[in-house]
Amino acid sequence: MTITLSEIQENLSFCETPEEQYSYIIDLGKQLAPYPDDKKDATHEIHGCSSTIWFTYNKDSTGKYHFLFSSDALIVRGLLFIVATIFDGLSPSEISTIDTQKIFTDLGLYTILSNQRQVGLSSVIKRIQEIDYSLPPKTQAPSKS
Repeated sequence: MTITLSEIQENLSFCETPEEQYSYIIDLGKQLAPYPDDKKDATHEIHGCSSTIWFTYNKDSTGKYHFLFSSDALIVRGLLFIVATIFDGLSPSEISTIDTQKIFTDLGLYTILSNQRQVGLSSVIKRIQEIDYSLPPKTQAPSKS
C-alpha cells in the first residue's frame, strides 16, 4: 500500500460534502492491487453486499498476511482498499486486535454509507476474522455465508 490509514483519514477530513468523500473513496479503489481473474469465482466471493466482492489472501515468509480484493462496484473497490490498508501485512494476532468499528467511525464512513454498504463492509471484516490462520492459505478458501 502506498497510502496509510492516517493519510486516508486526513484526506477524508478535507472533503466538505458526502459527494467529495465518495469521489475520494472511488479514487482509492483505482489503487487496489490487481486481482487474479482465476479467483473471481463463487469460492472467493463474499456475500452480504449488494455488489459482488471477491477475496483471497496469502502468507509471506515472515508470517504476515496479504489480502487481495475486487468488486464490480467502484465505491466498494474504494472501501476494499481501506480494508486492505488496515489488514495487509499483519500477523494473525495483530489482525485479531483490530477494532474496525472504531476505525470506520473515525474515518466517518458510517455517516455516509448506506445500511447495505455497511453490511457488506461488515461481511468482509467477518471473513478476514474467521480465517483459520493455522491452516496454510492454499488449503483453505475464504468461508462463505
